[in-house]
Amino acid sequence: MVLAWAFRGGPHRPLALSGALTLAWATALVLPATLELPYGAALLAQGVTTAATLAAAAYGRLGATPEPASPLPLTALSLALVTSVHLVLLSLATETATLAVLTGLTALFAAMAVAVALTDRLAPICGPVCAAACTAYAAALACATGASLGWQPHHIALLVLVVPATAALLAARLKDAALTASVEVTGAVAGLPAMALAITDLPTLALVLALCGVIAAGTAVRPGRRQAGYAAAALFLLATWVRLASWEVDVPEAYTLPVTVPALVVGVVRRSRDARVSSWTAYGAGLSVTLVPSLVAAWGDPDWPRPLLLGAAALLVTLVGAWHRLQAPLLLGSTVLALDALHELAPYIVQVAGALPRWLPPALAGLALLALGATYEQRIRDARRVREVLGRMR
Repeated sequence: MVLAWAFRGGPHRPLALSGALTLAWATALVLPATLELPYGAALLAQGVTTAATLAAAAYGRLGATPEPASPLPLTALSLALVTSVHLVLLSLATETATLAVLTGLTALFAAMAVAVALTDRLAPICGPVCAAACTAYAAALACATGASLGWQPHHIALLVLVVPATAALLAARLKDAALTASVEVTGAVAGLPAMALAITDLPTLALVLALCGVIAAGTAVRPGRRQAGYAAAALFLLATWVRLASWEVDVPEAYTLPVTVPALVVGVVRRSRDARVSSWTAYGAGLSVTLVPSLVAAWGDPDWPRPLLLGAAALLVTLVGAWHRLQAPLLLGSTVLALDALHELAPYIVQVAGALPRWLPPALAGLALLALGATYEQRIRDARRVREVLGRMR
């Protein structure tokens, strides 16, 4: 009070008001312990302090001498957040207090965010921050509620998903860009604890990832949120992989084909719209995702079905690339086909090399070098011709 009264006017009044508010907040924070108030009264006092500082943050610029650069709203908002965190930590002593405090804080910050959204006379910075705090405390409330009911962690994860789903629905109806972004970001972050809680149960984790993908896909439908579609695709893919892992599927193609097929479809659609797109951009990633892991698996597979199927698929890709003059399928398919054939022929090559006289392989190598040297100019022209042909492919 003395500080606020001493600077009743002048350029230093905003700083004086911020300092006075900080001192008053510190007094209110230590007062319950100083007066040895009961536990419930201490919680109530901290809650009142949180509400008071939050109100000061919202209405701080409406004083007698409003200043655009006044630090009062930001100071009051910071104090409100610190007090709310301290209140939550203080409430952890009992289950009832924890649920009551988290419910009260969720409602308090939600009410302030709504108030800021409905009027432009309040400090605009309060809206996004209060919305983010409301979402965070709602997620904490969901976790505390599930724990109080005795649920398993992977069951609590499904309850926590209500928060990002609600945030996505609310964000679609908000008009303020900053408030919308705050709700969307904190809602997305609230999905991370759900994944962490479900990680002990793979089927539930797959369900949680799929539901998060649904939320992201719903967000991607909105104008200006197309990038969320990539997150939705990644979440659906992760859900598929986790489900396969829960079924103890160890075939790599089961994990890679769900990526290759849609990636190739997207590549075909993109090249149909723009023929100048390179085949490496359209098909390179999709083909590599399946061909490379399958080749690695085939080299360690003693049976014949996988190498045979891989060779047939690589041959088909090579022929399609040659027919349509596409560089990526031609090179990837032929490389995988050659390495697959080398792996299958390697035992026979070793047997034949062991049966031949020791002087014969060096002699054949020397003859090959002589033939290459005699036709060096022709080989150079052939190499340039192949490079030109590949260079004309897209």
